[in-house]
Amino acid sequence: MVRFLEQGYIIIAYLMTQFEEIWSPKGNLLYLPLPHMLQVGQYNELRVVKIVDFGVYLDGDEAGEILLPLRYVPNLTAVDDLLKVFIYRDSEDRLIATTEEPIATVGQVARMRCTQLTSVGAFMDWGLMKDLLVPYSEQDLKAEEGKFYLTYVYLDETTQRIVGSFKLRKHIGKGERPEYNVGDQVSIVIGQTSDLGTTVIVEHQHFGLVYQNEVYRKLYHGDTLKAYVKHIREDGKIDISLQPIGYDNANATAVERISRALDRANGFLPLTDKTDAEVIYQSVQMSKKAFKKAIGALYKDRKITIEPEGIRSLKE
Repeated sequence: MVRFLEQGYIIIAYLMTQFEEIWSPKGNLLYLPLPHMLQVGQYNELRVVKIVDFGVYLDGDEAGEILLPLRYVPNLTAVDDLLKVFIYRDSEDRLIATTEEPIATVGQVARMRCTQLTSVGAFMDWGLMKDLLVPYSEQDLKAEEGKFYLTYVYLDETTQRIVGSFKLRKHIGKGERPEYNVGDQVSIVIGQTSDLGTTVIVEHQHFGLVYQNEVYRKLYHGDTLKAYVKHIREDGKIDISLQPIGYDNANATAVERISRALDRANGFLPLTDKTDAEVIYQSVQMSKKAFKKAIGALYKDRKITIEPEGIRSLKE
């Protein structure tokens, strides 16, 4: 009992360090999260401190009050409300908030379209009203208006401005060795393709490779996909698989996917081991090799029959 009380007091003491008491205009006592360090180029939860004709001001702690323009203010917003906003700098380098969502935040990579070329660099559409600048010093290839480029978003330490870079290898893979386990599911961004395979960016932090002989579908530059860690090499690069690792895991996933597809198609799929691989992928999102293994397992378990024109589920 004593230990329980001590633990309770510890929890209360911790919570008191995370919240502050504020009296609302209506005289109610509110417990609101204490302000944390503002993160420029990221999403922040900030408290409304003032409502004006052209928007609301948010508590940016040491950064002062930050304007959220009226066009982005949610309906019925009131003083002391917490709003999730993205913080960046406007054309006059003032901190400003928005409820719009950029294609990428600081520390992330995304495919962006070049909207304009100027004397200072290329401007990219990243989903916000103010385009993202990629200075010429951060371009390893000359940008052209209207074309798309993989762009890394970072915060310039000198100017504290959010800028972009085409020089992915300058910013990615420079930290600690990847700490993934074989089989871990990760998010990847598709990069360039060579005879060896397709380069990918893993969780926006490391480079990986999907070998050409393991690519069973068309990969589009800049797409974001779920994939799996196959091997981590000595140089820190990661071998990536588009299928779950291990025969049992991969086959179980394929079997489940085919079973769901059969259910949606009223028990019949016009697919066989002679069907074109691209058609199989479009139908059940797996390689032809995985498809053949999966229907073999389903046939062995007497869940399907294999007919000349396709596969048919057996009613239990």
